[in-house]
Amino acid sequence: MKKPFVSDEKIREIASQYPTPFYLYDEQGIRNTDALVKQAFAWNPGYREYFAVKATPNPYILKIMQDLGNGLDCSSYTELLMAKRLGFSGHDIMFSSNDTPAQDFALAKEMNVLVNFDDIGHIAFFEKRAGSLPETVCCRYNQGGVFTLGKSKEGFQVMDTPGESKFGMTREQIFSSFQILQKKGVKHFGLHAFLASNTLSNDYYPSLARIIFQLAVDLHRQLGVHIAFVNLSGGVGIPYRPEDKENDILAIGAGVKKAYEEILVPAGMKDVAIFTEMGRYMTGPHGCLVTRVLHKKKTYREYLGVDANSCNLMRPAMYGAYHHITVVGKENEPCTHVYDVTGNLCENNDKLAVQRKLPETDVGDLLIIHDTGAHGFSMGYNYNGRLRSAELLLKKDGSVIEIRRAETPEDYFATLRWPK
Repeated sequence: MKKPFVSDEKIREIASQYPTPFYLYDEQGIRNTDALVKQAFAWNPGYREYFAVKATPNPYILKIMQDLGNGLDCSSYTELLMAKRLGFSGHDIMFSSNDTPAQDFALAKEMNVLVNFDDIGHIAFFEKRAGSLPETVCCRYNQGGVFTLGKSKEGFQVMDTPGESKFGMTREQIFSSFQILQKKGVKHFGLHAFLASNTLSNDYYPSLARIIFQLAVDLHRQLGVHIAFVNLSGGVGIPYRPEDKENDILAIGAGVKKAYEEILVPAGMKDVAIFTEMGRYMTGPHGCLVTRVLHKKKTYREYLGVDANSCNLMRPAMYGAYHHITVVGKENEPCTHVYDVTGNLCENNDKLAVQRKLPETDVGDLLIIHDTGAHGFSMGYNYNGRLRSAELLLKKDGSVIEIRRAETPEDYFATLRWPK
């Protein structure tokens, strides 16, 4: 059974002050996770976490990351502007984008951020639109094929298929890109790769590290380039289901260290810094979506109609993703009913849970939808004219503040041109 990070009494108190639905984030939980991550990679003097803005793009969350000494991973013009407004600058920011518009590269150059090229063709595009190249540049690698990790009773467990991914360059393109960049005056290089999403395995980062470390050694030996950093990106998952086993970030860090000492150190590359972009791992478990039951319906199934919908949390509709649900005040009651938990969109896939076993639930009950602290609110939209919710922050001292107000119809209409 998953336990919410906030008590029944506290969530009822918050819901009496702020209308549902709303997102709630736990500042202390985020800080605790950050401390563990820092401990896991303390062996690497240059280590830095670049929090993925796309996971939770709220200034208060990003300010916490800044206070903790983390950088930001941005992927768009608007995310760069948000980072700039908060005082992030230069190498505090990693710009990892794809199919990148000219204005994005121009702003990245103006802000002197770390640019991560997704495609060999982006080098000339960057020069033409943004000007000269910076002294430090990163390139994104895609090894292709199928990435496998570990064994199960059925054989190898397939984690993801990089060969079908739109991201990154082949090995040959990485070598060609580094040669081009080297001739154009780039002095320091980074390597970035992302092979699998939301992995529940302590072996993912170490396995990924070995792949990139060996590529780094090959590039250094054959081209004589200085590899300044390796960015392991994201992919470290969280246990969405109660039965899932949580990753051990200390074991993960130790595994990366072992790979580092076996591959990079013997090659004379012990100055390589390790970067990560763990958006989901950093904030995912420390956010929840709170919603209230509006209606109950029984036809061929039993339905709980709540005041949140897929505009608030699209992962279940888009991916079939599982998010655990707690009925506030009924945590210890037997799960005697099977419900589809639905929103109010004119779409049949607008379901936050399908055939979910829950205690008998009544109109007016509060539901806590767990593990929505990353890629929850940020993926919201406005289909059917439904409006996105407020975001709240549970601060270290137990107080709660609103860090984003709920949208209003005026917000929805603000960008429209009306006929005369």
